[in-house]
Amino acid sequence: MTPEDYLNGQILLIDKPLKWSSFQAVNKLKYTLINKLKLPKKFKIGHAGTLDPLASGLLIVCTGKFTKRITEIQSQAKEYTGTFHIGATTPSYDLETEIDAMFPTEHITAELIEKARLSFVGEIDQKPPVFSAIKKDGKRLYEHARAGEEVEIAHRKTTIHEFELTRIALPEIDFRVVCSKGTYIRSLAYDFGAALQSGAHLTALRRTKIGEFSVENAILVTDFEDTVSPKQA
Repeated sequence: MTPEDYLNGQILLIDKPLKWSSFQAVNKLKYTLINKLKLPKKFKIGHAGTLDPLASGLLIVCTGKFTKRITEIQSQAKEYTGTFHIGATTPSYDLETEIDAMFPTEHITAELIEKARLSFVGEIDQKPPVFSAIKKDGKRLYEHARAGEEVEIAHRKTTIHEFELTRIALPEIDFRVVCSKGTYIRSLAYDFGAALQSGAHLTALRRTKIGEFSVENAILVTDFEDTVSPKQA
């Protein structure tokens, strides 16, 4: 593609690796395009929905005039796959923090698991994790959390369109979920554990779809540079 193609607008499907932030991934693409195609340093580029460093998978990046489509893309349903670890919780609801409590699992039956699964299908009330980027009193929630400050977090309405358990091998349960914008899968893990009269946290997460866009058609962020040809003289 030519520099004009990127300025006029492109939707790039990126497979973000673990431990990369969404910001780092976008910056990698930006500097590749600036350096190889000599695009202006202030050309527009942004992602349509943050993916945590501890999650991998689909990150949609819009360039040029297509950055106007970011809000539209962000509003579409998202599909994730991952793993819950049953019997323990962490303050961040995932592996960012250490286990803070252990819970029994001996009472958990197939019937209880199915009852819990069904209870999360449809519109639900969900409380975002305290370790999240939502702002409260001018600061990100994770900044309050890391400072040891107690904050009141309001519940939000969100919708789980599909919730499938693809492997049950306690203490692990693998899942596939299709959900609305603003759903926190970490919170789903925590609440699912509570519904099992136990505890749970998220140990793996991969975003596989946003609307009709699939990670199967995405390119690794580390391979993107090889697809960009320098501007021809």
